[in-house]
Amino acid sequence: MSKSNRGAHEQPFRVYMATSVGQAIRHYRLQEGLTQAQLADIVGITPSYLSRLEHGQETEQLRRVVAILKQLGVRMTLQHADW
Repeated sequence: MSKSNRGAHEQPFRVYMATSVGQAIRHYRLQEGLTQAQLADIVGITPSYLSRLEHGQETEQLRRVVAILKQLGVRMTLQHADW
């Protein structure tokens, strides 16, 4: 799938909980055909940290962000972008 139309018909991830972010990261990483080690290297984190994010184990800061958004009546959605 080309990057220009990748995800064109895909529903965005709705983030209701911090663990949803990890699920989205894993989904999009696999869609790109990257291993955890490859993505971790690209973004400058350890593969073990990325694994913990994907499995919902490193979510304290994300929990805080979601709580702030919830208090403000805002929902976060994640979808492919043309960066």
